[in-house]
Amino acid sequence: MSAIAQPVDNRARPSAAQNARWAISDALVITRRNLLVWMRVPAYLVFTVVQPVIFVLLFRYVFGGAIHAPGAGGYVSYLMPGIIGQTAAFATFATAIALAQEAKKGVIDRFRAMPMARSAVLAGRLIADSIRMMIVILVIVGVGYAVGFRFQNGVAGAVGMVLLAEAFGVTVCAVSAFIGLAIKDEESVQAFGLIWLFPLTFVSSAFVPIATMPSWLQDFANNQPVTLVINAMRAMALGGPAFPLNPSLWESVLWLAGVLIVFVPLAVWSYRRVG
Repeated sequence: MSAIAQPVDNRARPSAAQNARWAISDALVITRRNLLVWMRVPAYLVFTVVQPVIFVLLFRYVFGGAIHAPGAGGYVSYLMPGIIGQTAAFATFATAIALAQEAKKGVIDRFRAMPMARSAVLAGRLIADSIRMMIVILVIVGVGYAVGFRFQNGVAGAVGMVLLAEAFGVTVCAVSAFIGLAIKDEESVQAFGLIWLFPLTFVSSAFVPIATMPSWLQDFANNQPVTLVINAMRAMALGGPAFPLNPSLWESVLWLAGVLIVFVPLAVWSYRRVG
């Protein structure tokens, strides 16, 4: 009895470089999709940009006269790096909501059924949100200039501050992605999404000098990542020890790297459990 001949697949398997190109192409397609949603929903666009502008005007003209800030330039110079850091963090709220919506409505399941890279959904979301975040940060810098803020450490310091704010926002995006995919319910995400961000941003050096806080709160405020990031941003914007001599910059980079190491795998794990 002769053995039955088995079909032979002579097709060459794609190389690692081809797989990488396809993954990047798929991620960019998802990025474009997410940016189109942002641009075609005016209310979403307005909320993303107007809310931080309101914070600038509120702290500059309502609270600014009552707060004494150290350094040259007055309170507005002290305030703007904090507002920009807060803006980058709060912009990630949309990441959690969007992923929770797509998980609940089955959009992610439909993406999985398509011939596309599995990494494209998360990568496309993070790329789109980082682009959106950069736009909002630059808008807030422009508003800051309109109300009296000025960079005092040259172009390199200004660029460094913006890039650090962007890195901070992308890091918080990874946390928000995990929250949105783990909770998978828009209303619950809206209720929980900012609860953990408010204490970190307000119990920091973002808006007031930490020395004005109660002594029992100062230890936490001085050593938490938001304070370290904003102190480094403030030094780059207003003058201070430059890279690589700025200790706050090194400490903030280590904090951000640690958060990414923890939450990127958690976000990927939550993404795989959707459905």
